[in-house]
Amino acid sequence: MAKQIQHLDRVAIRFAGDSGDGMQLTGDRFASETAILGNDLSTLPNYPAEIRAPSGSLHGVSSFQVHFAAHDVLTPGDSPDVLVAMNPAALRANLADLPPNAEIIVNTDEFTTRNLEKVGYTSNPLENDSLDGFTVHRVPLTSATIAALADFEVSKKDAERAKNMFALGLLSWMYSRPTEGTVEFLRQKFAKKPKIAAANVAAFQAGWNYGETTEDFAVRYEVKPANLLPGTYRSVNGNSALAYGLVAAGLRAHLPVFLGAYPITPASEILHELSAYKRYGVTTFQAEDEIAAVGSALGASYGGALGVTSTSGPGLALKTETLGLAVMLELPLVIVDVQRAGPSTGLPTKTEQSDLNIALFGRHGEAPLAVIAARSPADCFYAALEAARIALTYRMPVILLSDGYLANGSEPWLLPDPADLPDLRVEFATEPNGPDGKFLPYLHDPHTLARPWAVPGTPGLEHRVGGLEKANNTGAVSYVPADHDLMMRLRAARVEAIDVPDLEVEDPTGDARVLVLGWGSTYGPIGAACRKLRERGVSIAQAHLRHISPLPRNVGTVLAGYDRVIIPEMNLGQLAHVIRDRYLVDAVSYNKVNGQPFTSAELETVLEEVVRND
Repeated sequence: MAKQIQHLDRVAIRFAGDSGDGMQLTGDRFASETAILGNDLSTLPNYPAEIRAPSGSLHGVSSFQVHFAAHDVLTPGDSPDVLVAMNPAALRANLADLPPNAEIIVNTDEFTTRNLEKVGYTSNPLENDSLDGFTVHRVPLTSATIAALADFEVSKKDAERAKNMFALGLLSWMYSRPTEGTVEFLRQKFAKKPKIAAANVAAFQAGWNYGETTEDFAVRYEVKPANLLPGTYRSVNGNSALAYGLVAAGLRAHLPVFLGAYPITPASEILHELSAYKRYGVTTFQAEDEIAAVGSALGASYGGALGVTSTSGPGLALKTETLGLAVMLELPLVIVDVQRAGPSTGLPTKTEQSDLNIALFGRHGEAPLAVIAARSPADCFYAALEAARIALTYRMPVILLSDGYLANGSEPWLLPDPADLPDLRVEFATEPNGPDGKFLPYLHDPHTLARPWAVPGTPGLEHRVGGLEKANNTGAVSYVPADHDLMMRLRAARVEAIDVPDLEVEDPTGDARVLVLGWGSTYGPIGAACRKLRERGVSIAQAHLRHISPLPRNVGTVLAGYDRVIIPEMNLGQLAHVIRDRYLVDAVSYNKVNGQPFTSAELETVLEEVVRND
């Protein structure tokens, strides 16, 4: 039967089901095929902390949202236009997020009395009027998959597990996604289980054929490729991009990279990713705890490598004493903090920006270091390069802040020309630098205030390091009050000496009186909200911080140019406190701490209210 084809500008789709239904894999495959087609996209995985939450329960629902468009995309979408609900729990958990007239594809096989009662339904929503405001497609995903695989040599359980591929095939048909990549992916994924591979491919193709032949889906949609910059793209999530950035930093610095890490959500993927790049001079060490992880990384830096450690908030708290040692030793060290909702164990799989305070101030004594933040999944690559640049140039620890939203979310990444990446080569000390052939390990460069980096074993450059206070130049242990005062001020001055670019402001009309100041992963939602306001004729300016310690030198001038400054953060106002304290600006703080990122719609409302009341 002939199907109507409708062209759309953008679509947001959410796949939702049990944590064992394969929703993350399904969404990831749909996103990958979408990237191949040339759409710009952004994704938002959302899953429970439990490895396998109780089947059919509300808190066990796992979802994956992908927003794709024929233009540039800044967020995963405020609300899904299409919800694929694999069971009643998935429907109930996500129904409130749907806009009017959204499409819902439900797996009718799972809407049994037991499953309905488990999530609090007193009657079947597919049989009453509770879904009248939506377009509902009732699809027997489980039984249709089992029927499609009746002739395959797989168990009923394995056949049932393939229902996510049936759903993926149906949505791929519905939105005109290519199929070749997914077929090849399944064959490679199950290469050692060819019968399972064949069954999953068949389920995927059966879902496609279902859309093509059923009368319930009369319309097929197309979203044209976005007008992106020319070049080669790949879909990348924040953790992978950050790992690639660290590999690139090592290559551009001509140094081996050493990662000492203890597995912790949501940073573990960095360890997994980097472990595959031994051929590029990367060594990974899975330590027994967070303290051993950062200690090993600092030791690697002492030995002449680019030392890196990755963690999340709880792990950063455990590393703080060693960070103080790194400040005292004046050695390069990159600390990656993929933030999650806290405190304590908190919400391990939910996002937050609540580690800014500990990054800036969370060490005993005066122990200043550099702090930077990535703003998007692809930007994690460049943030890693910048963290390495600062650490190597200024001989100091650098905390790189990412978060769960960036780490797990994905977007197209324009592959850079390696020749365009910064030259990070360093010069190790090779000969004595003091009078009478002496080596002065704490003789500081007049411009960067960095001390010499001498690899242990270099003849004539024997020196000792440790946590006790040092005398300037000689590095000898010193209890002289004046020496301590001098070294404290030198360490602070070295952070302030870091060369960072000025803060750029996006103010298209030049007459905005309100500035939105953000940092980290709020970049996308803030940008989308400002774009919507400007389309409606509302003047508003936007600036986004990468460098938080030190702050760009023109921040004070920028802030003084606006009547009002509003700072949206996924915490209770940590950057706002810094801005108020340093610049005496009465910044408006807008905060969110529910484990979910900002939506552009909520920020649009808040920002417009500030503009109107200015």
